[in-house]
Amino acid sequence: MKHQSLLKIVLSAMLAALICVATMIITVPSPLGGFLNLGDGFVLLAGWLLGPWYGFVSAGLGSALADLFLGYAFYVPGTFMIKGASALLCAWLTRGLAKCPSRRIAAGLVAEVEMVAGYFAYSAVLGGEGWGAIVSVPGNLVQGAAGICVFAVLAILFEKYHLTDAFRIQKKEGQ
Repeated sequence: MKHQSLLKIVLSAMLAALICVATMIITVPSPLGGFLNLGDGFVLLAGWLLGPWYGFVSAGLGSALADLFLGYAFYVPGTFMIKGASALLCAWLTRGLAKCPSRRIAAGLVAEVEMVAGYFAYSAVLGGEGWGAIVSVPGNLVQGAAGICVFAVLAILFEKYHLTDAFRIQKKEGQ
């Protein structure tokens, strides 16, 4: 039991680091502010592989650290909650049908819609932008679509090469 908990913590930390790097390493500045990156695909992967709670922490922490390191400190708390919630939704919606590609894509779609709505609300309310925050929606929709594509490819590769085996402990424990 202790070994399994430690393994989940280590795998969560590794995915958080991977999310941070994937978010930072390939960034395309958006003319509307912010940037596009590959991190969302790994956020969804964290939820799918780690389950709802470990996925939430891993995705939230990795994404928030990327914002902090890239100079978007204002977004750190929002990013932690928004990306964490994306992983949580993906985990809940793929539970029991993890090998169904259409279920994964549907889960990714719901999670990315939450991400777009979350950033809109965060910018509108806490950023004081009001309805002006709507300008971030198109860029975030493109970000979300890219994330779903990256997640779909990663999930296929993880299954093909049996990389999901290391994460099976979460299925046994009911996480």
